[in-house]
Amino acid sequence: MSTATTNQQTVAAAPATPPNLPLRKRPIDIFFICVFSLFIVTCIISDAIPTLGIPQTATTHNLFAQWNYTYSSQYDPLYENPPIWLRFITGTSAFIYLPFYVLLIVCLSKGYNWIQLYAVIYATMIISLTGIPIFGVEFFGDVAQRTPQPFIFLLYNGPYVLIPLLLLIRMRKPLPFARKF
Repeated sequence: MSTATTNQQTVAAAPATPPNLPLRKRPIDIFFICVFSLFIVTCIISDAIPTLGIPQTATTHNLFAQWNYTYSSQYDPLYENPPIWLRFITGTSAFIYLPFYVLLIVCLSKGYNWIQLYAVIYATMIISLTGIPIFGVEFFGDVAQRTPQPFIFLLYNGPYVLIPLLLLIRMRKPLPFARKF
């Protein structure tokens, strides 16, 4: 048997990669596009402010800092006066996750399967490096840093851990855009 015949048989025997589904047939990805678009906005509004050291007070002239103050003074004392470790976390969100969200939205829209590994890394990072320390302090840390309103705190912050967890589940198998979920 010649090499050319062997190569043709190998190519013919290789399983075909299933085609990606169009976006309209992947409603979970439409949901992710909407949510991560909102996450871009919240990165700009809430994460950049403490990272840049902009004072979060009721009298500041920065509208975003006023909004942050309104939220933190009622529901999140840890965020009102963020320690340096929290500023590193918000900085990661504002300057690393935000560009990733833009890239993720493009990949979800176009069905670029290569984003899978990066989505898994992102989801794992945000769940472990953001969710665990912040939620740990908010619920079990120093009394001065605990949230006085756990339910409201979870309404605001729960999606930032639950959505990446859902993305992690979505990206669990190869070729995520060749299937609905």
